[in-house]
Amino acid sequence: MTSFGPQIIAALIVGLILGLVAKYTGSTADAPNALGEALQIIGSSYVALLRTAVIPLIFFAVVASIANLAQVTNAARLAWQTLLWFGITALISVTIGMGLGAFMQPGANTGQSAPAEYDGKTGDWLGFLTGLIPANFLGLGASTKMTEGVATTSISFNVLQILVIAIAVGIAALKVGKQAEPFLAFSASMLSIIQKVLWWIIRIAPLGTVGLIGNAVASYGWDTIGALGKFTAAIYIGLALVLFALYPVLVRSHGLSIKQYFSGVWPAVQLGFVSRSSIGTLPLTQRVTERNLGVPSAYASFAVPLGATTKMDGCAAIYPAIAATFVAQFFGIDLGLTDYLLIALVSVLGSAATAGTTGAVVMLTLTLSTLGLPLAGVGLLLAVDPIVDMGRTAVNVAGQALVPTIVAKREGILNMELYNAPRNGDPFADDSVAATASQSEANSVSS
Repeated sequence: MTSFGPQIIAALIVGLILGLVAKYTGSTADAPNALGEALQIIGSSYVALLRTAVIPLIFFAVVASIANLAQVTNAARLAWQTLLWFGITALISVTIGMGLGAFMQPGANTGQSAPAEYDGKTGDWLGFLTGLIPANFLGLGASTKMTEGVATTSISFNVLQILVIAIAVGIAALKVGKQAEPFLAFSASMLSIIQKVLWWIIRIAPLGTVGLIGNAVASYGWDTIGALGKFTAAIYIGLALVLFALYPVLVRSHGLSIKQYFSGVWPAVQLGFVSRSSIGTLPLTQRVTERNLGVPSAYASFAVPLGATTKMDGCAAIYPAIAATFVAQFFGIDLGLTDYLLIALVSVLGSAATAGTTGAVVMLTLTLSTLGLPLAGVGLLLAVDPIVDMGRTAVNVAGQALVPTIVAKREGILNMELYNAPRNGDPFADDSVAATASQSEANSVSS
């Protein structure tokens, strides 16, 4: 069987070709032809499958990880180190973004007319803080909108709230003691079942990739960049500097192989690029972090879901830094040292407001409102948002696997045998061997 990586690359090529065919036969985002509609259905259905598995995965993984971490003497230190490195990498990333924005001047001389007032979804600090409080036990929400007299209701979930619920339930189970042992055993059993179902879903990732990349090309193409080409280039240069310069430096400075890091995390990076969703990619990110990079599952099942909601160097650091600079330059507003410090502060502290979905726009509105910049600038950048979002999410996912790896190495619990093992291209190959390895890791963490 062809390994997972080449399958994804082949799917990217096929999706690109089919997307171009759809585009040049008249398909658009609003009025797709038969091929364009098929690509939309395939792509959206695959992401829906992944997202369906996210709620039970996060809940049972976090509950099980808390039970395992209770046996670890340095559990609190692991949590603190994780948050610290989230902040460190975000601060360096936002600094790179601000430097590029000041150097490349993406908002100057765009030739674009002033945009209309932005009336879409915005972020605010109070909303972020109140959003931590679960609205219900499942962290679910529903919204209904009227379109031509027809009511449509959509269901959504708040990943951060689910994480809060799972942490509370896990801690409560430990406090209950012996009476909660059947529940903890059930949680561990459910986690194994969910991971097996996820194996089936991720095995068809190449099919989902064809639909996702094909739909992106057919709906948007590269001709939508237009006058925002300089802005788009600045974003991708910043993302490349983080992914291919900052992350390798951090990996190497901790005595780890850069090649092994990239070969280990790459399946998740690829899926993040085409899916544009850190949460949709979460199951694969967690698996490669444990299986390929050697992070103990007791720690990874806590750190990776946390990272999927709060660790976003693409969406919450590079993008808002360059975009805020763009908006200021476009409206002729000079940014001072205090403004740049505020951008850095928002990026380090406010990234959880993006909630793991394609929510960088929310993060940008939070940044602009904090700086007092016109929110109208957001509407101008929406035209290229799908294009830059692919790169943003890929960097997010790479960082969500990087920090647990670094922390595990610093704490002496990284399985170096797994980290340095030859890659077979399939992050789900040989579950029996992986299960043995995971048990060995759990023993090493507990010791």
